[in-house]
Amino acid sequence: MNDYFDFLRRIFFFKDLSDQEIRLVADACHEERHSSGDILFLEGSTADRCYIVLEGRVEVWKDYNEAQPSLLGVHGPGHFFGELALLDELPRSATVVARENARVLFLYREDFRDLIRSHSSIALSVMVSISLMLRSSNEVFLEDLKKRNTELEAAYRELEEVHADRLRNERLSTLGKFSSMILHDIRNPLSMLKGLLQLMILSIHEPEKLEGHVRNALAEVARLENLASEFLDYSRGEIRLNLGVTTASWLFKRVEESVRERFRASGLTVALDCRLEDPLLLDAERILRALLNVADNARKAMSPGGVLTLRAFPEENANVFELADTGEGMGPEVLAHIFEPFYSSSKAGGTGLGMLIVKNVVEAHGGTVSVESEPGRGTRVRLSIPRRLAGY
Repeated sequence: MNDYFDFLRRIFFFKDLSDQEIRLVADACHEERHSSGDILFLEGSTADRCYIVLEGRVEVWKDYNEAQPSLLGVHGPGHFFGELALLDELPRSATVVARENARVLFLYREDFRDLIRSHSSIALSVMVSISLMLRSSNEVFLEDLKKRNTELEAAYRELEEVHADRLRNERLSTLGKFSSMILHDIRNPLSMLKGLLQLMILSIHEPEKLEGHVRNALAEVARLENLASEFLDYSRGEIRLNLGVTTASWLFKRVEESVRERFRASGLTVALDCRLEDPLLLDAERILRALLNVADNARKAMSPGGVLTLRAFPEENANVFELADTGEGMGPEVLAHIFEPFYSSSKAGGTGLGMLIVKNVVEAHGGTVSVESEPGRGTRVRLSIPRRLAGY
């Protein structure tokens, strides 16, 4: 008992108690011995006593039985822990484990309450000490929080750098693929132009043949222009419309003129059904290019004898351009990807940007694009554009 008295006298927790009061506390204390690794109590267990370390050290753990437990602290001789058990009956908020062989004193809550019923000064002293300990714990907690916040900020910066590197690599990969697409798709019409120019030289004294070669050369130039426009629209990302007044009949005439030679060479025909007579406020060149992209996809999908039908008609709040072909059609696994960049299901190849650009152009007008298709039953592409564009 005297040993406990001398020990308790030196503890901050009891600094304001008289010798008589400390002896009363010492009489109420009990001793336990623990080997290294022993669990004194578990987080969530019933709390009915407080502890004081006599010898050795103990560890305080949060989430001790979880995959990533947190060590809150290590306490040596003279340190109080579990002191809140004297005030409330809540479960333990942490787990305490003997770090090495240890001796501890403990005081039951009921014994403590008996003491303070007869000696109120003990209650006041203990309350003040617990308040100071809590304040100290809060300061430690805040320091730990600051430290963890600093670590999180450092980890976040590192993650941002990793993300930036990955994004840079993805962009480089996309640029490589983009460049490959450009070279592949531009080389074909250039080769055609080279061959046509050679034929034009040979046919210089045959006007009819020369005229046909010139027409084909102009068609290849138009194809190059369309490719360049596709790549520019994709690389810019945002489409800025150049709005003007046009008509559906003018658009259909331009489409028919542009595709005539290539469709005829493939044994295909184009049917026009234009029921839009009112003037249209559109970016005519971009809508034309969108229609040509869909028409070119249809050409690649159809066999000789195939028909592409272009229709234009009004609906309640929109003007609709519809292109329906008699081609091979697409299954749902292809339809799910048709608006993705660089995706192409055509054996004839292509940039893989056509339908994405169609979608972007139509959406820039505030409209929508829908595609219906079934294997063996052709494809129907519908471009729906509001009659009144937002802001006009």
